[in-house]
Amino acid sequence: MQDTSMRLVIRVARTTLSVSTISADGSVNFIPYVVKSGVSMAANMREAFKTEPALQKSYAKAVVMVESPVLMVPTDLYEEDDCNMIYAHSFPELTSDAVLTNVLPDLSAVALFSVNKDLRMVITDHLPSARFICAVAPVWRYLHRRSFTGARNKLYGYFHDKRLDVFSFNQNRFKFCNSFDTANAHDSLYFLLYVWKQLMLKPEHDEMHLVGDIPERDWILAELKRYLQRAYIINPSGDFNRSPVAQIKGMPYDLMTYFIKGR
Repeated sequence: MQDTSMRLVIRVARTTLSVSTISADGSVNFIPYVVKSGVSMAANMREAFKTEPALQKSYAKAVVMVESPVLMVPTDLYEEDDCNMIYAHSFPELTSDAVLTNVLPDLSAVALFSVNKDLRMVITDHLPSARFICAVAPVWRYLHRRSFTGARNKLYGYFHDKRLDVFSFNQNRFKFCNSFDTANAHDSLYFLLYVWKQLMLKPEHDEMHLVGDIPERDWILAELKRYLQRAYIINPSGDFNRSPVAQIKGMPYDLMTYFIKGR
């Protein structure tokens, strides 16, 4: 039986999986799925469809947020026929994955990302109309709008899934966008300061904002303030006006942003 009043969001990362349902009144039920190590994510997803009650229902709308390496292409240079070739050139270890696109019209860019073909097949077998999006896309969109507050240049660092996304905006475009694999506070500090220097941001004037699952957050903030006058950690609860969604323990910031601010 199809439930037309409920929506489903599946978030898939390298080692984590979650299922969320959104009711007609906007309330969210976040369900982390315990992933079995040593088993492919496709196999974990297949098992989740068998055992997770929230996945036993039929939904009118389903979104799959995929956390995977991203290649950003300016809209004016984007050619659909070239997607597989340029993504494979950038990430040769992922040539067996399906390459998908996430158009970001407000940022004049197209994000290319990938999903394991077996995983995609498992999901589409159960949810034929599911829409796949890049997990970080809601964060880019929201922090882009947020970047217009004040006259200072801003550099953002989003920590998630043992990865650090660093990005900055110039009007309606990315000024910088890159991702670093790290769960280490010292390496993260190095990447942040390296990008700051590369963009020639001013330590006495410009701002750095961090959000997400920040390792050793107090230490990183203290170290940043040795070099920058304006380094901040974004508190989702305060930033989202104490939205009930922002109070859900364990929910990734990108998922939180998707529910509160839209895609």
